[in-house]
Amino acid sequence: MPFSICGRDAGRSCRGACRPHVAGSRYVVGLSKNAYRAETAARIDWEHDFQRIPRPSRRPPVIPLGLREIAAITGGTVAGDSAVTVTAPAVLDGRQATPGGLFAAFTGERVDGHDCTAQAAAAGAVAVLGSRPTPLPTVVVADVRAALQALAAHVVARLRDGLTVAGVTGSQGKTGTKDLLAAVLSGAAPTVATAGSLNNEIGVPLTMLRADPATRFLVLEMGARHIGDIAALTGLAAPDIAVVLNVGRAHLGEFGSRAAIATAKGEMVRGLAPGGTAVLNADDPRVAAMRALTRGPVLTFGRAEHADVRVCDLALDRLGRPSFMLRTAGAAARVALPLVGAHQALAAAAAAAAGLAAGRRLDDVAAALATAVLSKWRMERRELACGATLLDDSYNANPDSARAALDALAAIEGRRRIAVLGEMLELGDGSEAEHRAVGAYAAARADVVAAVGAGARPIADGAGERAVALPGNDAAVDWLRDHLAPGDVLLVKASRGARLDEIAAALA
Repeated sequence: MPFSICGRDAGRSCRGACRPHVAGSRYVVGLSKNAYRAETAARIDWEHDFQRIPRPSRRPPVIPLGLREIAAITGGTVAGDSAVTVTAPAVLDGRQATPGGLFAAFTGERVDGHDCTAQAAAAGAVAVLGSRPTPLPTVVVADVRAALQALAAHVVARLRDGLTVAGVTGSQGKTGTKDLLAAVLSGAAPTVATAGSLNNEIGVPLTMLRADPATRFLVLEMGARHIGDIAALTGLAAPDIAVVLNVGRAHLGEFGSRAAIATAKGEMVRGLAPGGTAVLNADDPRVAAMRALTRGPVLTFGRAEHADVRVCDLALDRLGRPSFMLRTAGAAARVALPLVGAHQALAAAAAAAAGLAAGRRLDDVAAALATAVLSKWRMERRELACGATLLDDSYNANPDSARAALDALAAIEGRRRIAVLGEMLELGDGSEAEHRAVGAYAAARADVVAAVGAGARPIADGAGERAVALPGNDAAVDWLRDHLAPGDVLLVKASRGARLDEIAAALA
């Protein structure tokens, strides 16, 4: 079931300003550039993720829904030709619409999505889901977000007899684990998985609406900034397999404590479908304790001796890529990941455990993991024209993921190791101390620690003599162009709001 949140086309009728944003329960389209960057820092990167959903080369099989039926499901009314049928896959950018698509129009503070209908129509949209009539046939509803969710829940309910739903959550590593699990399951049957990090109250329904009658596995990444967020998402599609990776410090400023984060992540286990399997990290006591939240089967993963799916004999090659044995009670398989960082082994173990819960064989799981590809800006390794190596991990950051990325940097052979680090957002009252600690950690693993932006200044303070403080992204690009040399290895890492992907893009 297709959706599009804005028919924008940079420089045209929307003037490049239609940027959907979620702020609590209020949706804003058309924030200023700076406000958009700051306020979306630890949320979905709408512009990146939606644009990276590939445009299908042909119209995929979806559940066709007429506008009368959509109106009945969403509690809306039809304005215009009610005989229109929606037949295309879901998108949230009008430019990604395919023939037969539905455009969801949100009204923001500065830009009204309803005014972008012509762009969506030009890309192939045949109807609109909005709060008022438009030139296209429109299902008019009181709340577009609620309508989107209702429609998603309806579509998945119709498919549920032949569909296994897997949910993935955790303070860090969700997207990588989701990508690995999608690789594991897609080798067995048609699989739909979250694109990028579309993991909130709009992104999850959009992923659900991409499921069609041929889909056998639906992999949903689920994020949270408040207690109750994941419970609401599992209420739309109760997972048959619930993967909880860790309870870390991401969004600590929002939650207030790691105990509250554990409560929020535990909602994934509480939301399991009857008889569903919980897949839990045996190495994280807060996650392991979630066993008590379900009466159903539990599979654990990790390096602990008692883990059901255990990582053993972990080693890294000169490029920092991990190889290891995955062991279960009755089998073992060698895994060589094409990814950078020892931390990827634990994500692979989580995906393997979920794959086993879905009925895959361990040998098949290992083979699938060996070919997995992660979403953009997650430890992407690229060779630069100057002869240096770039590790682009710029999608997001928190203290735990920053340390993991720095460990990966330290494991790669190179002339010099340079860590380019930006601000980590939503850390609450302990933010300055956390940044200083990451700076000190970086100084023990990198030859140079470049702290970018005012918010990252405590990183430079923590790194001491190895630090270079740079005022912003442009200054960082200039400094790197002057100092990078063949054989250097460069890590770029920060929260989304810092936009350090701009540095990586300028160097590539």
